[in-house]
Amino acid sequence: MEQKVVVLSPALRLHNLILLFLFSLYASPSSSELSFNFYAASCPSAEFLVKNTGCDASVLLQGNGTERNDPANTSLGGFSVINSAKRVLEIFCPQTVSCADILALAARDAVEFGGGPAFEIPTGRRDGRVSSATNVRPNIVDTSFTMDEMINLFSSKGLTLDDLVTLSGAHTIGKAHCSAFIDRFRTDSKGRITVADTSLDKTYASELIQKCPKDASSSITVDNDPETSQLFDNQYYKNLVAHKGLFQSDSELLNDGRTKGLVENLANDQESFFQRWGQSFMKLTSIDVKTGDEGEIRRLCSATNG
Repeated sequence: MEQKVVVLSPALRLHNLILLFLFSLYASPSSSELSFNFYAASCPSAEFLVKNTGCDASVLLQGNGTERNDPANTSLGGFSVINSAKRVLEIFCPQTVSCADILALAARDAVEFGGGPAFEIPTGRRDGRVSSATNVRPNIVDTSFTMDEMINLFSSKGLTLDDLVTLSGAHTIGKAHCSAFIDRFRTDSKGRITVADTSLDKTYASELIQKCPKDASSSITVDNDPETSQLFDNQYYKNLVAHKGLFQSDSELLNDGRTKGLVENLANDQESFFQRWGQSFMKLTSIDVKTGDEGEIRRLCSATNG
C-alpha cells in the first residue's frame, strides 16, 4: 500500500493536535498525579525534543473498531507529528516518555507556534491499552449541539462554562468539511441551497454557499476563521460577535445569555483569552489521565506493547 507523507502547516498542526487531545480523553477517572518537570531526571530533554520535532492517547491506536476509525475522526491529522516525536524520544530516552505526554506537549507547543501564549503543563501521563470507537460519540461536542448539551458534556469532565467558551477558541485556526455545518442551510424545491439559520451574517452565509455548493466534494474544506486562519488569536470571538461563527455550536455561545458576556469580553481582550486559555488547557490536559502504575509507556504510539 502506498504511504503518503503529509506536511502540516503550523495552523493546521495546531488545530489537529488540539483535536487529537480532545479525542483522547476517554479513560476511566483516576487519581491524577501529574507534576511539572516530571522527566527532569529520566529524560531532561523530553520537552525540547517534542517541541523541535514539530489523557491516554487512545486515539492514536490503529486497528478495526478503535477511536481512530470512527467517522468523526476521519479528518484528524497530526498523527505524523506525534509519531515523529516518539521515534526521536525512543532513541534518546527509550520506554520513558508516554505518547499521552507527547500529545499534550505538542498541542501546547502548537499554540505557541501559532502566535498564542507559552505556558508550562504538568507531565507524567501513561498510555492506555484500550481504544474503542464506541467511546468517541458520547465524548465530543457535535457541531449541532445546543448550549445545554455542550454544558452537560463539559460538566461531566469537570470543566466549567468559562472553560467551554475558552476552549472553543481553538476554532480560531483549522478547517472544517462542508458536512460539519450543512445543518445551517437547506435545499429548496428547485435544488438551490439557501440559508436556514438566519442568525448568520448574510454575506458570510453567501460565501459559505459558494465554497460548499450542492453536491460539493467531500474533500472540500473551509477555514474555521475566515479572517486570520493561520494565527492563534482572539479573532474567533470577534467573528462570533459579527455573526460569522462557522458552526451552530459556535453561534450558540453568542446567542445564549450565559456565555454571551464572556464571548464579548474575549473579543475585546486578547490577553484575557490567552491567560484563560492556559488555565483551561491545563485543566483539559489533566482530565482522566493514567499515572503511576496504570497503563504503559508505548514503544510505538500507534500500537500497544502487546
